Amino acid sequence: MTLGDAPVPPAAFRRALETLRPAKVRPEIELEDIPAPQRLAPYSGAVGASVYRDDDELAVGRLIMLFDPDGQRGWEGRFRLVAYVRADMEPEITSDPLLGPVAWSWLTESLDAHGAAYAAAGGTVTRAVSEGFGNKADDPVTTELELRASWSPLEEDLSAHAAAWCDLMCLAAGIPPLPPDVAALRLRPARREDPKAP
Repeated sequence: MTLGDAPVPPAAFRRALETLRPAKVRPEIELEDIPAPQRLAPYSGAVGASVYRDDDELAVGRLIMLFDPDGQRGWEGRFRLVAYVRADMEPEITSDPLLGPVAWSWLTESLDAHGAAYAAAGGTVTRAVSEGFGNKADDPVTTELELRASWSPLEEDLSAHAAAWCDLMCLAAGIPPLPPDVAALRLRPARREDPKAP
């Protein structure tokens, strides 16, 4: 088979891929298409995101869609979503023993809030502390939260799942989610009066 003879992906995968990127995104979130892992399933797609406040990057993440027409053990379907979120946290927050269950609830409550039907959810919450030594001894200690999760969507339309993942990233960044019926507004700098105006 030559490079130009790649098989056309199944219609179900193409339909789902079109919904992987949310249509409406909060102004704090920047999305980009990223390469998807090729060995986890016959077909895959991925989107990456960063959450910003002003010019500070507060969280980064990836949402990967896997599709296997035959399904895989543990998936409970043909699709699997894999999410990754990493966010800087204050040391007193990362030392809280309830951080793991709370961070996991951010995911499940976001999925439920968007009506995203799913099965077979699982994942891990990791706290990381980075300390500098040697010529990096003066670097500040940093603490991070990492959440890795996967679940099986029960529908081809993944827009609710993608919206829930965006909410998860905002929660990890310390930005509360918006109620479902409220739209985010971009703030513009105040206009200065023209000193030459009469």
